[in-house]
Amino acid sequence: MLRMTHLSDSPDSFPPSDVCLLLRAHAEQRWLSHEVVPVLRELEQRDSLPEEQLGAALAYLEVLWIEASQRAAETDAIYAKLAAACAEVGVACADRDKILPRKAHRYHAAVRILREVLARQVAQLIAVPGDAFTHDHASF
Repeated sequence: MLRMTHLSDSPDSFPPSDVCLLLRAHAEQRWLSHEVVPVLRELEQRDSLPEEQLGAALAYLEVLWIEASQRAAETDAIYAKLAAACAEVGVACADRDKILPRKAHRYHAAVRILREVLARQVAQLIAVPGDAFTHDHASF
């Protein structure tokens, strides 16, 4: 009987961690830019926001920030896999000759910077300790 195999059946079918990191970092960056940043901009211009909507907007920002930290944890887990793979071969990924791992590291670093900038803005608006997000999810 012939068995059909699926991509998920083969361990070789999983994308390399550097590609996964690029994809996750890109997804996180787009999500932050399209979901969190517009709410921050609206809250920074409180004059255009009716007073009765301010509480709801701040609560929404808080929910978005919780999701942002979950997304950051997912991205950072993939970063950790890539770093571990590099450690196994005994070479720092940033020093390897391959372009893709360097790009993945740089993209991840750029997303971490975006997180830190947004964390300061969110902290000012919702009174979250400024380092809570960045220390949990952006330091390595």
